[in-house]
Amino acid sequence: MNAITTEPNTATLPSQGVAACAVPAAGQTTAAPTFDVERIRGDFPILKLLVDSKPLVYLDNAASSQMPQQVIDRLAVYHSSEHANIHRGVHYLSETATATYEAARRKLQQFINAPEEREVIFTSGTTDAINLVMHGYGRKFIKSGDEIILTTLEHHSNIVPWQMLAEETGARIRVAPVNDAGELVIDAYQKLFNERTKLVGVTHISNALGSINPIKEMIAFAHSNGTPVLVDGAQATPHMQVDVQDLDCDFYTFSGHKLCGPTGIGILYGKASLLEKMQPFKGGGDMILSVTFEKTTYNTIPYKFEAGTPPIAAAVGLAAAVDYMSAIGMHNVAAHEAELLKYATSQMTNMPGVRIIGTAQNKAAVISFTVDGVHPHDVGTLLNQAGVAVRTGHHCAQPVMQRFNVPATSRASFAFYNTLDEVDVLIGGIRDVQQVFA
Repeated sequence: MNAITTEPNTATLPSQGVAACAVPAAGQTTAAPTFDVERIRGDFPILKLLVDSKPLVYLDNAASSQMPQQVIDRLAVYHSSEHANIHRGVHYLSETATATYEAARRKLQQFINAPEEREVIFTSGTTDAINLVMHGYGRKFIKSGDEIILTTLEHHSNIVPWQMLAEETGARIRVAPVNDAGELVIDAYQKLFNERTKLVGVTHISNALGSINPIKEMIAFAHSNGTPVLVDGAQATPHMQVDVQDLDCDFYTFSGHKLCGPTGIGILYGKASLLEKMQPFKGGGDMILSVTFEKTTYNTIPYKFEAGTPPIAAAVGLAAAVDYMSAIGMHNVAAHEAELLKYATSQMTNMPGVRIIGTAQNKAAVISFTVDGVHPHDVGTLLNQAGVAVRTGHHCAQPVMQRFNVPATSRASFAFYNTLDEVDVLIGGIRDVQQVFA
């Protein structure tokens, strides 16, 4: 057997952002890692970019976060010395790539505290993961007259697949409302349940408003009615510690590119008891045990849902990103982003002619806003001239826009590498927008 090195440790941890952590001797304690945002910013080469001769202020993290040098380096190591196809080769590189890929699965299992490795399935992203559940679970178990509960806060990727299923099967979609602050109305949610309810699909954090749903309470109530729950965690995993066992969710999905990792990679966590009952979404190599023209026997989970050559390099990069985030500490990430949100909210609340859309008490570091008399696309264009990157439009959440009677918003979404000074640049940029349109 060849000696296989699965993951060089030198390329995965923050070299500057967090103080080194020594293993304490018996009877000793160690302080939490020191969070230094300026040192962390040094890990992100793209933050040195100039836009129209202005320093980049990147506030589009809800769409896609940036990638630290440690992840970039880990990808380079894989591509230059480890790359091959996996699982069936007996040569050195195939064995190395296989070991690295499966080590990445274990990293993701630990990151979300999944009970078993086989409950972690690599997908191309959150959208792909939700579609996998729709095809594999929904098409098998949801029939005519059955009902699916969603919320007003859902991203299109957690609406459209269920609409497709409803059109195909004759099932019905029911929608839990939100109040004027953008908070789920929990009583109204609970009243939607009946004997026909077969699935709940709910976002953990709204990408459009930043509202954090009471996921644990929602899951417990659904389970008391015998209903499984799928959670769209695309906006949660980059900003808080997620423990799928504590939540007791049946399915949990998220994407790598919002978590300082590569594009084209995501995770579906599913309880093994449900995954084993589901039919495969895609057919091809590696998801089979045997194939004849008379019959195909499917592989065990998770491989049953990973047809063809998987995103090996992207999985390696995502594992490195998880190492990076874990070394910083998700509690440090959440605390710093809460400070950014508090400061930005206080500044924007006091700006005449600026309206924040979504004022939930429990909220992640996202601010959607409108400027009186100025279309959001014009806001985004002028902010770009100041080097500030925000997202404009409906954010793939048109039902949210309809709920608040706006065609679109401008959205500033923060990450742990953003600073209070960058918030000031954003505020100054909005004032300049107002001057231009005065």
